[in-house]
Amino acid sequence: MRLVGAEISVLSLLMMSLHGAAALTHSLKYFLTASSGLPNFPEFVIVGLLDEVELFHYDGDTRRAEVRQDWMIRVRGDDPRYLKRGTEVLMDAQQVFKVNIEIAKQRFNQTGGVHIFQRMVGCEWDNETNEFKGYDQFGYDGEDFISYDLQTEQCIAAKQQAVITKQKWDQDRALKAHKKNSLTHVCPESLKTLLNYGRSSLMRTERPSVSLLQKTPSSPVSCHATGFYPDRADLFWRKDGEELHEDVDLGEILPNHDGTFQMRVDLNLSSVPAEDWRRYDCVFQLSGVDEDIVTKLDKTRTNREKPAGSTFIIIIIIAVAVLVVIIVAVVGFKVYRERNAKHSSSSSSSAVGSEL
Repeated sequence: MRLVGAEISVLSLLMMSLHGAAALTHSLKYFLTASSGLPNFPEFVIVGLLDEVELFHYDGDTRRAEVRQDWMIRVRGDDPRYLKRGTEVLMDAQQVFKVNIEIAKQRFNQTGGVHIFQRMVGCEWDNETNEFKGYDQFGYDGEDFISYDLQTEQCIAAKQQAVITKQKWDQDRALKAHKKNSLTHVCPESLKTLLNYGRSSLMRTERPSVSLLQKTPSSPVSCHATGFYPDRADLFWRKDGEELHEDVDLGEILPNHDGTFQMRVDLNLSSVPAEDWRRYDCVFQLSGVDEDIVTKLDKTRTNREKPAGSTFIIIIIIAVAVLVVIIVAVVGFKVYRERNAKHSSSSSSSAVGSEL
């Protein structure tokens, strides 16, 4: 593709301008997306992620780079030109991608319609083995287009339309050297530096609260852990100290709104006598924390859905409480209005600005 060499330079400058990070399979990724024919959507977007946490976002419509983490303000403080320089680099990348998506459309003999040109470039570091892995991948309309193999220093064309690009990139020694340097030196150093800035947030550990829930006497018992960080965790059932694999359903690790995570694992006890429940326990393990959280299976500790009658009583109590609050608020408002009526003329001009 035309101007792709310039595009690589843009990304390398971006990596340099962001500084860097380090640790137990940590990653630094940049996702670049150019679109054509998509209404109400920016024609170009870049998102930077450190350990899957969004660092910054660039919108092609506003042409501004905005940091997404509070600790990134320290990066900007140590480098006052950080945002300005980064924004200039991203604006250049936007122009390059506009050219590339048009070239891709020509290669596929397309004129109108909706089309997406994407790139994911970045690196990973395993701090236990001290190994780095870099990648640079391009996609078009949801399918692989071309990628760069760091081991062979050759490009892999996933589509016939990408063969021209492969031939051009493979023959460009300067471009190949630039790609290798970006993925083996610039990106890893950026990864380490950025991780150092965000260490207190990204490398923290938070233990979860673990609870057991059984909806009905015939339902599986769900062991639910929520509020843990990072997402490198394991949750499983044991019987007599041995991990169970049968009659077990492990759910996905899901994000919470506060940046922590949750997960659950269900155990089918339909064929287990009640007296044998005490032989089971649920174990939560968190990376970086030696002590496991073990929750014994005990009917007295297993929450169940409340009977309909109990739920109805709770609803009545809540309704009465809400009614009392409303009455108090109305009475209070009337007293307040009467007490302040005499002062309304003098305060009206200042109140207008905050009145909804």
